[in-house]
Amino acid sequence: MVFTELRFFPFLLVVLGVHWLLPWARARKLWLLLASWFFYGSWDWRFLSLLIFSTVLDYVVGLRLVRPGARRKAWVTVSLVGNLGLLGFFKYFDFFVDSAADFLALLGFQAHLPTLNIILPVGISFYTFQTLSYALDVYRGQLEARRSFLDFALFVAFFPQLVAGPIVRAADFLPQLDSPRRWNTIDVRAALVLFLVGFFKKACVSDGLAPAIDRYFAAPESFGALSAWIGVLCYATQIYCDFSGYSDMAIACAALLGYHLIRNFDRPYLASDLTDFWRRWHMSLSSWLRDYLYIPLGGNRGSRLRTYRNLMLTMLLGGLWHGAAWNFVLWGGLHGLGLAFLRALRERGVSFRLPRWIGVALTFYFVCVAWILFRAQDLSDAGVVLRAFVLLRAPGEATLDPRLLGVLAALALIHALPRTSNLTAWWRRGPGWLFAGGYALAVAVIVPFIAVNFVPFIYFQF
Repeated sequence: MVFTELRFFPFLLVVLGVHWLLPWARARKLWLLLASWFFYGSWDWRFLSLLIFSTVLDYVVGLRLVRPGARRKAWVTVSLVGNLGLLGFFKYFDFFVDSAADFLALLGFQAHLPTLNIILPVGISFYTFQTLSYALDVYRGQLEARRSFLDFALFVAFFPQLVAGPIVRAADFLPQLDSPRRWNTIDVRAALVLFLVGFFKKACVSDGLAPAIDRYFAAPESFGALSAWIGVLCYATQIYCDFSGYSDMAIACAALLGYHLIRNFDRPYLASDLTDFWRRWHMSLSSWLRDYLYIPLGGNRGSRLRTYRNLMLTMLLGGLWHGAAWNFVLWGGLHGLGLAFLRALRERGVSFRLPRWIGVALTFYFVCVAWILFRAQDLSDAGVVLRAFVLLRAPGEATLDPRLLGVLAALALIHALPRTSNLTAWWRRGPGWLFAGGYALAVAVIVPFIAVNFVPFIYFQF
């Protein structure tokens, strides 16, 4: 079940209706937990056991960490081994086995190592990071262990963000469970508008561009250089609209239930440099990697070489988090090199004093080059696309519809618009009937643009 499926809307209406009709806070929490487990189980009920395992594991670890005389390092190690072991088995077992076999083949040994063809449980990368960060925060003394299993289980399973983020921190979500949610405190209009914006991004833009993108990346050697640019720019648009659209809808659904989730995107393609880009793109993951990987590795403390090493390790592991394939590792490594290069320039006082628009254009170009590694089916295809996109050397003659460039230009203009305007003030202050009518009209305008073929959210595979 996903937010753009027709069956999600009756599910959401039932959840909202029962949630706000229940008079007791504890009953609401229990209802949301059961609804969230049902939501996750609708993918494959067998994987619900993994979600519950992670929940029980870190709930117990949290309580053990605060017991007098507890062997705290041993217990936090249990959390690390349990969470990363679960993630490693389901996501990386076959990848490491295949990579080991390829390495032995390079050395002249023919090895046929067994793989298990393991199915990746949806959302496992998100909820394992979520529960692991809770145990680490309790271990560091930055968070009190939650004694209510109901509260902790709801934090882990809360359905709006469960399968594709944002990655929610316990320190942000758990305190919201300490006081009853009240309907009169909810900005309903803002939530409805945000959901519609996210729905448009995903169902109309992302899914609408998908056929052209799939056609190009299925056989990039058949297309010319212009089509390479169209295909790559379309993919940059698709992955942003797909993931930020999901985040928008997740934040909106949570808001309608009375809960606040952190913003996950801040117009990333307007970033003036690569560091700025990672402050704007998938912000919950960026901050997670900073707080639980980069800083524990040493951050920018110590020598310059150690700082560059920490940046590279963080981005390489961030790339591997996205997928069990070498192209994701190279994507992370490319971003790591870019970040290290920028840091080296700043440390030496080098400043090009470029106009902002040039910095935005160069950053976007770099990000698009990296997206090629992210999207290509294998490294061979990535090489073909890179040559066509960077060097304008393409072997094929097939073409994508050049009118897509006009669509991309219109979307770029929308991306660059200021966040607030008189229109925003109007729909907030206008009478209810006028807002309802305008909202219905917006829905009617969007419906014809909904893509016929449903495309799963890209980040579900991570």
